Amino acid sequence: MTLVLPLAIPWFAAVALAALDGRRPAVGWAAVASLAAALVATAALAIRVWTEGPVETVTGGWPVGVGITLRADALSVLFSLLTLAVLVVCLAHEVLSGIESRLFPALVAFMTVGLTGLFLTGDIFSFYVFFEIAMVSAYVITGYGGRPRQISAAFVFAVVNLLGSFVFLIAIAATYHVTGSLEMGQVAERIADVEPSTVILIAVTVFVAFGVKLGLFPFHFWLPVVYASVRPAVAAILSGALANIGTYGVLRFGADVFPRELEFSASALVVLGVITILYGAMQAMSRRTAPEVIAYSSIGQVGYVLIALAIGGPIGYAAAVLYAILNSLNKVLLFLASGLRGWLVGAAFFVGVISVAGIPPAAGFFGKLEVFRAAIEDASVTLVALLFLGGALSVVYLLQIYQHVYWRPGGVAAGGEASPVVLRALTFAVALVVLALGLWPEPLLAASRAAAEVLVGGPE
Repeated sequence: MTLVLPLAIPWFAAVALAALDGRRPAVGWAAVASLAAALVATAALAIRVWTEGPVETVTGGWPVGVGITLRADALSVLFSLLTLAVLVVCLAHEVLSGIESRLFPALVAFMTVGLTGLFLTGDIFSFYVFFEIAMVSAYVITGYGGRPRQISAAFVFAVVNLLGSFVFLIAIAATYHVTGSLEMGQVAERIADVEPSTVILIAVTVFVAFGVKLGLFPFHFWLPVVYASVRPAVAAILSGALANIGTYGVLRFGADVFPRELEFSASALVVLGVITILYGAMQAMSRRTAPEVIAYSSIGQVGYVLIALAIGGPIGYAAAVLYAILNSLNKVLLFLASGLRGWLVGAAFFVGVISVAGIPPAAGFFGKLEVFRAAIEDASVTLVALLFLGGALSVVYLLQIYQHVYWRPGGVAAGGEASPVVLRALTFAVALVVLALGLWPEPLLAASRAAAEVLVGGPE
């Protein structure tokens, strides 16, 4: 039951909410309450996993490989908790702002079902099904607001990501053809006996599919257009929750299902990660609006995750997981703050700036520190220097946009009516969480290391 509740709660909530008018505050808060209940259920599941080990069940009593496998381990519950927390905050933010579409709460709930399901499944085809539930909801949410720029962004987002989904479906079909199974554990065992050239082709196909979702260079072209065009809460959902599909996907499939291919391609992934970091930073430095800078920063920050993944081992995987979590929180904070006015918003935005830049006492410092530690363990002086350059550039463009938005005459803090205090307080609360994780990082560091142990086959 503990494994089913995180899925069942948002599913029944989504079905009920679809029949109601989401523009009514009571309906919006009911949606927030349902997602909060799912978050509590996921937290209970996480506690069980962290104390007793992985939890697994096969639906309908079918044998493994026939029925749909649901599985929770330290990696999956960590991403589930992060994603649910992000969705609760973003939905509450939009309810406080005033929801404009009757279906918005139901769509967020359906997205919750998709994201939670793909984290908690041990079956590749079920992963794809939940993946599509989340993506279909995202296609509609991207056009939320109905303005021409938002509709255009939704079209771009849908077309590009549908291509990514099609590529992933091809990889699933190929995986089943060569292994005769879609259960992740069985695939990981049988794939070692398959012709290496065939497996490499499948692994590359999977990587391309998730690279599109992450906005990695050179699959990044859609991301700035979308993130800079949608409403702040939607941008926060896309960057802080939906993008976790790509991060979790490259971690789970790369390290757990295709570890041999990941090791073989490590050097190429490091090069791609460095290019992504530097490209995102250079593009961000040339932008003058907060959403555009944050969008290009999102591209660059993913490069750190890719490099840590390529380094591998307990240290590299732990750094990748930790950086992915903190990057998600940072983007939520920055996007929500970018749509508000008032001095409290400036303080929250500044916390996000120093966290992305890796400046203490914000939590992002530990994300950068762990990636640097992994690079040092890899004994690569050049890589450490390039990571340092990328970090230095992030300091420049983030402080530049902070000055442009909050310090210059006519900036957000200089005039105009301040945003409602409840919205500013909610955003500042996210900033306090980022600061708290920076002052007391031990629980998050321990959770990241436990997740890494799952990927290296250690104790869970």
